[in-house]
Formats: sequence, C-alpha cells, structure tokens
Amino acid sequence: MPSDSGQVELRFLDLKLPYQELKEELDAAYERVMLSGLFILGEEVEAFEAEFAAYCGTKFCIAVANGLDSLHLILKANGIGAKDEVLVPANTFIATWLAVSHAGAKPVPVEPSFDTYNIDPGSLEKALTPRTRAIIAVHLYGQPAAMDDILHFARQHDLRVIEDASQAQGALLSGNRAGNLSDAAGFSFYPTKNLGAFGDAGAAVTNDENLAQRIRILRNYGSPLKNVNTVRGYNSRLDPLQAAFLRVRLRHLDEWNARRQTLAQLYLTELRLAKHCILPVVPEWADPVWHQFVIRYERRDALRDHLASRGIETAIHYPIPPHLSAAYADHSFADSDLWRTEKLAKTIVSLPINPHLRPEHVQRVIRAILEFAD
Repeated sequence: MPSDSGQVELRFLDLKLPYQELKEELDAAYERVMLSGLFILGEEVEAFEAEFAAYCGTKFCIAVANGLDSLHLILKANGIGAKDEVLVPANTFIATWLAVSHAGAKPVPVEPSFDTYNIDPGSLEKALTPRTRAIIAVHLYGQPAAMDDILHFARQHDLRVIEDASQAQGALLSGNRAGNLSDAAGFSFYPTKNLGAFGDAGAAVTNDENLAQRIRILRNYGSPLKNVNTVRGYNSRLDPLQAAFLRVRLRHLDEWNARRQTLAQLYLTELRLAKHCILPVVPEWADPVWHQFVIRYERRDALRDHLASRGIETAIHYPIPPHLSAAYADHSFADSDLWRTEKLAKTIVSLPINPHLRPEHVQRVIRAILEFAD
C-alpha cells in the first residue's frame, strides 16, 4: 500500500521472505521429515541439538518447545524455586521474568545501562539479598551483556548465571559465542529471531553434563526412559519438523547475521548526523548480531508518525516494562525506582533491520529520520 508520500510501504519484517530465499532446502527438509514417519523427538531433533551445540561451542544442547521453557527448565534443573530470588533485567521481554515466576521464584529487577540497554552490572549489588540464587543476563536486541563483570559478581556471591540468548544467536563476546558465556543459556527460535523456526521452538545449552541430563528429563514428562518417570516433568519437546527447518537456517545464520551487521553499520554511521537521535553503543569486546536496531528519541511517537507517513513501519521493543504490567501488579513493582527502564520504554524505537532488507531500504529510513530531525 502506498504511503502519504506515494512510496510503497517498507515493512518492518516480512516472514514470507526467509521461506522464499530457502524454499528448495526447506521443502526438502519438510519432505524428509514427513517420509520418516517420526514426529516426536528422534534423529532430526538429535541432529539439530548436535549442530547447534557445536555452533555455540557448548557440549550439550537440549531442544525444547519454546524460549520461555528453555529458561524455566534451566532454573528448575538448578533447583531454583520457592523462596528463591533471581536477578533479572528490568528492561527485557516479559518471558525472562515469567520463567522465574513459573519456577516458583521471585524475579528481582535490575536497571539497564542507557548505552547498551542491557543489565547494568553496577546495579547488581543493590538488588542482592540472602535469597538471591541466580542472575539471568539477557543479550537484548542481539547485543551481548557485560558477562565478564556479571560473572565476576556472581562468583563472589556464589550465584548461578544464566544467559537469555533468545535474541542473540551468533553474537560474540571477546570471540566467544552467546550461549557459551555462563552456566547455561536459553534460546528462543520464534519465527522473528535471527535463527527462527516456522512456529515456536527453543533450546537450552550448557557444558554441565548433569544439568543437561536434568533438563532433558524435565522436558519429557520427567522420564529418562519410556514409562519410567523419576520427577514431575513437563511436555516441552522440539517438533522434528521445526528441527529440520532450523538445521537449514542454521547453515545460513552467519551469512544472514553479516547482512544485518552491514545494515546496522549504515545506521550507526549516518544517523550520527540526526539531531536528538541517541544511538546504541557497542563495547569494543562485543560483536552484536542486531536482532533489533533500537534508537532513543525524545519525540518518539512523533518520529514514528513521520516515518509511517513515509511508508516506513517501525516497532517498540518493549512499550510496557514487566514491572508495570498487570501480570506483576501484585508484586508492587510499580513503586520500584526503575526510572531508567521507564525512560527507555518511553523513548526507544526499533528501526527496520533484517537479512532481506537492502542498503537502499535502510538509506530510505535514514533520509526520513534526518528529514524529521533537521
């Protein structure tokens, strides 16, 4: 549909395009699974687990139904539950908090850094209590969190560290992959992710063999063997069809991430000229994969309206922080001093970035922002 300016709409994301680019490989994967007659776990899931563990550089991968389950099962497998507290970013998608709540523990929010939008290691001490058992560090928008500082703090206080790497498949910190920077990591393969399935999907990765085995048992009704149930488990198993699709897309992940990085560099270089536009900061040790490209702008809503009038679709990740959501109203988080998180929620805007955009598309976005900011 043309915009007010007569230009064809530039969509934020078009989920048909990954299939169109990889149609031949994906169709072959579909046919392989359908002809196998194996539709729960089995060789296809095991093959993906081996390939994704190798990609992350971890010893073990346990494929599950979705990203929320990956974090929930990691917490449960670590014995975290009632009366325990887990430090979580205040600025994140609510699934990070829900995983803690579903484990029976309490999420304790920690403010982000304005530069990277990730959890601020300098704010961890303030949130620590005798009940704190773990920290979940989110690599938000594909940018690695400051894991060296987080791990140093955690080791001082005997805390487990879990990565929520749902938006960071392929991101690097000092040359090490997201997912291999902590005790365990949870991934989402929701269709919009850098490594996305064509439905819900997720995985947990770790180098801890005992932890991996506990997660594997929990995901399958608490059963290490058929008809043998040793704990009260869950049904959270990756579908073999999604595993087959993910194996195809994993082969293209680095190339598609490189496309995102090229587009992000255009934004970072040319939007420096945009008045009042605050860009994300990339630490020298980080190599992000730009799941989202998020800027800050005081007149955010007016900017979005202007871009929409030019046929450019944007998004907000995320407009309502978890502590202000109705889901957590009973915890009285609304009284918490989380002003940085609330400031971000009112000023952030996600610009189009994905492997199927071309540089000229991003240049169109840049021109429109410069026009508004002039």
